[in-house]
Amino acid sequence: MRLTSVLWAAAVSATVAGAVNAAELPSEIRQNGLRIAVVPNYPPMEFKDPATATLTGFDVELGEALAKKLGVKAVWQETSFDQLMPGLTTQRFDIILTGMTDYKSRQDTATFIDYLRSGPRFFVQASRAAEFKEPTALCGKKVGASRRTMFPKDIAAWSEKSCGASPIQFVGTEGSADARTQLKQGRIDAAVQGNETLPYIMDLEPNAYVPIGEPIALQYTGLATPVKAAELQEALRGALEALIADGSYKELLAKWKLGDNGIEKVEINAGQ
Repeated sequence: MRLTSVLWAAAVSATVAGAVNAAELPSEIRQNGLRIAVVPNYPPMEFKDPATATLTGFDVELGEALAKKLGVKAVWQETSFDQLMPGLTTQRFDIILTGMTDYKSRQDTATFIDYLRSGPRFFVQASRAAEFKEPTALCGKKVGASRRTMFPKDIAAWSEKSCGASPIQFVGTEGSADARTQLKQGRIDAAVQGNETLPYIMDLEPNAYVPIGEPIALQYTGLATPVKAAELQEALRGALEALIADGSYKELLAKWKLGDNGIEKVEINAGQ
């Protein structure tokens, strides 16, 4: 009898917590669902399943879990990266959940609920791993990374600190896939991309790449909301905290091989 009472009390508590989160949502979201912007080209965060062409990835499953906690439907809206911030400002969607890095320069336009840690990491072809046992072996070498990210600045800062008179020769690419292509072609000696993506890429191409050293900078990946959407921010923060508390968040990290990228505490605008 005592155990039954305890279980009943826990169930009531969970129901009340969910109701409180849902009550904090704007009425439009409660009625029509949570509109989530996504750019499905960044595995394992978000991408199209090759077999079914359906959205999948860590962010997609996290978004569905957050919406469920809030008692609303997740309504996914695919868009291009350059339309994310304008779309948030003009209210074409409610939030952005698509592997977006929380940079201070973006915080005038959006408020970020940070849910993942990441960082740019060097990697080389496995066939050349013996040449680059330490990151400093890359000094004076050609290193490629997407020019549309902050990686060029991160690489330059690391090079200035670590390489002295023999700085890294940076090569801008059209994205991470282009960097890997140039790496295979021997046009660059190493590449850089977020450490959250490397395990997935290395699974797709076994024995092709070897990471070098640790991430060269700390970054936070954040769920972006309109700056003045305080109710929505608090509801989402509560839902994410609930997913961390009940173990669902940790299960998603393990499924997508992101165990090294998890957070223990939800932060707001922690990015620099």
